[in-house]
Amino acid sequence: MLKLELRPQLSRFWSYGSPILALLITVVIGVILFAALGKDPVRGLQVFFWEPIKSSYAIGELLVKATPLLVIALGLAVCFRSNVWNIGAEGQFVLGAIAAGGMALLADKNTGPWIVPAILVAGVLGGMLWAAIVAWLRDVCNANEILTSLMLVYVATLLLLWLVGGPWKDPMGYNFPQTKTFEAVTQIPRLMKGSRVTIGVVIALVGVAALWVFLFRTRLGFAQQVGGLAPAAARYAGFSARRAVWIALLTSGAAAGLAGALEVAGPIGQLTPYVPAGYGFAAIIVAFVGRLHPVGMVFSAILMSMFYIGGELAQSRLGLPKSLTAVFQGLLLFTLLACDTLVAYRVRMKAAARPVSPTAGTASLQASTPDVVAPQIKEA
Repeated sequence: MLKLELRPQLSRFWSYGSPILALLITVVIGVILFAALGKDPVRGLQVFFWEPIKSSYAIGELLVKATPLLVIALGLAVCFRSNVWNIGAEGQFVLGAIAAGGMALLADKNTGPWIVPAILVAGVLGGMLWAAIVAWLRDVCNANEILTSLMLVYVATLLLLWLVGGPWKDPMGYNFPQTKTFEAVTQIPRLMKGSRVTIGVVIALVGVAALWVFLFRTRLGFAQQVGGLAPAAARYAGFSARRAVWIALLTSGAAAGLAGALEVAGPIGQLTPYVPAGYGFAAIIVAFVGRLHPVGMVFSAILMSMFYIGGELAQSRLGLPKSLTAVFQGLLLFTLLACDTLVAYRVRMKAAARPVSPTAGTASLQASTPDVVAPQIKEA
C-alpha cells in the first residue's frame, strides 16, 4: 500500500526532476491518445518532437513561436514570484499589438528606420497600460487580479475586432476584417535572410539575462520575492506591498506588450482577428514548467513551441484537430502539478494491516481482562 509522507525539507532533486517526469508522462498519455484515435503513435510523436527540429528552416520556425512565449513568460515570472496572479497576459499581448499596429499604420514610404523602436515602445506602453488597470483595481479597490486581468482579455479582443472591422479596416482588403499590410520599413529586422527569425530572439535572450540579474542580484528583486514567499517578513523588513504589486504587473504587462509588438510587426505584418493566438495563456505553462527561472523558461518555451508546431502538422498530415495542441499543453500542466507533489512528499510503502480473527480477539481480551471480569465475559 502506497502512502505520501511529508519530507523534512523540500527535495532539490524533484524540484528539477518533476518537469522531466511530467513530460515523460505526457508523452506516454500522448501515445495512448494517438492509438485511441487510430493513428500511428510513433508517427504522432515524430510530428510533435522531430519535425520541428529536423532542418534549419524548421528550427527557425520553432524560434519564431518560442520568442513571444519566452518574452511573456519572463514578465509572468516576476508576477508569480511576487505572489501576484496575472492571468490576463493575453489581453496585455493584444493591447501591445494594437498600440504597435497603430504606430505602424502611421508610417509611409518616406518614414525612416526610427519607426521600428517607436513600434516596440508603443507595444510596451500598451501592455503596461492594460496591466496598470489591473494594478489600480488591486491597489485601490482590493479587486482580485485573477478575475480582473482575465476579464480584460475579452475586452482587449473585442477592441481589436472593432478596430480591424471598422476604423482601421483596409479599404482594399476585399471586406476582410484586417488592416492594410504594414510598410516594409516597419518590419522588425530579421537575423538571417530567407528566415522569419527576427531580432526578437536576441531581445528575449537579453530579457533572460536581465531577469536573472533583477531577481538574484538586486535588492528590488529580492524584495519582490520576499513579498511573495513571506508577506509578513516583507512588511517587517519595510518592503512595500503596494509597490510590489505595481512593479510585478507593470513588468508583466510591458513584456506581454513587447511580445505583441514583435509579433504584429514581425511574422504577421498587420493586425487581424487572429492576433490573439493564446500565447498569453500558454506562457503561464511555460513559466511554471521552467520553474519561474529565466534559464529554465528558455527550454520550456522551446518545448511549448514544439507543441504549437506539432499541433499544426498533426492537423495537416495526420488529419487530427488543431485542438490537440491545447490537449498536450493541458496534459503537461496537470501532470506537472501532480508530479510537484514529490517535491514536498515522498512515496512510502505501507504494510497492509492483517485481519484479526474473532477467536484471536476474544482470547486476547480474556488474557488481558482481570479474573473478576473474565467469568462475566464467559457467561455472556
